[in-house]
Amino acid sequence: MIEFIDVSKSYANPRKEKGDKKNKTQVSTASEKQAPTENAVNNFNLVIPENQTTVFVGSSGCGKTTLLRMINRMVEPTSGEVRVRGRNVADVNPVELRRSIGYVIQSGGLLPHRKVLDNVTTVPLLNREPKEEAIRRARLALETVELDPSFENRYPGELSGGQQQRVGVARALAADPDILLMDEPFGAVDPIVRRALQQQLIELQARLHKTVVVVTHDVDEAFLLGDNIVVLEKGGKIAQAGTPTEIFAQPANDFVAQFMGTNRADRDLHTAVIGGSRVVVDKQGRPVGRLGADS
Repeated sequence: MIEFIDVSKSYANPRKEKGDKKNKTQVSTASEKQAPTENAVNNFNLVIPENQTTVFVGSSGCGKTTLLRMINRMVEPTSGEVRVRGRNVADVNPVELRRSIGYVIQSGGLLPHRKVLDNVTTVPLLNREPKEEAIRRARLALETVELDPSFENRYPGELSGGQQQRVGVARALAADPDILLMDEPFGAVDPIVRRALQQQLIELQARLHKTVVVVTHDVDEAFLLGDNIVVLEKGGKIAQAGTPTEIFAQPANDFVAQFMGTNRADRDLHTAVIGGSRVVVDKQGRPVGRLGADS
């Protein structure tokens, strides 16, 4: 389980000096000497359940990536606690913590001078696994993300964007972590590849049951991937947290309804009979899908 308890994160803004470069106004009071701060996250509280996929979704600047990176201590909170597996992460060695948590970023984040197999064995070897075991784990992870063994000896630059992203996921899974963090993991690939990768993640999670935390600004991706969705406003304020069905059926306020698009015409669906078949159409009568045999 991952828990955020009264977590805040502030960043100092560069102090603006008054006057021109030749005649800068001198700051005299203690309050003026202190650089102003901006709250990226303010008094954030949340419990992320185990073995499910939780999606942070919101516009740029809402604090979603800041929150994700607090889990593996890549960002330290200004105040409050982040607890992972029942321990305050501030009390855990950051290197050991990061090696115990899978981390996937946009564009894969692969080491360009190392071949695919070497990239994927990185964490097992850092964890002092014997080389043979590290290779076994890496090959199993590559098989899990459906990459052919022929890719093992290629460099990242010889792969497509989708292939690089699969290698990034394999590397995150190679040490068999119970937690997987994914920061805009499919944002750098084209829509067709993105949908294939999203579907693959859904299938992987159905088998592996990891605790997955995903950051995205893509509302459709949030609805597709999330067992739970956390809609964030500026400052890390939770506008609504719940299942996709709960958020879709009962948006908490106008912000959630507008941001998540629950009031969009293409989400106002109903069925119609076209050519003897019952299909699902939007408010404008455009087909968006068909009902299965058991519907």
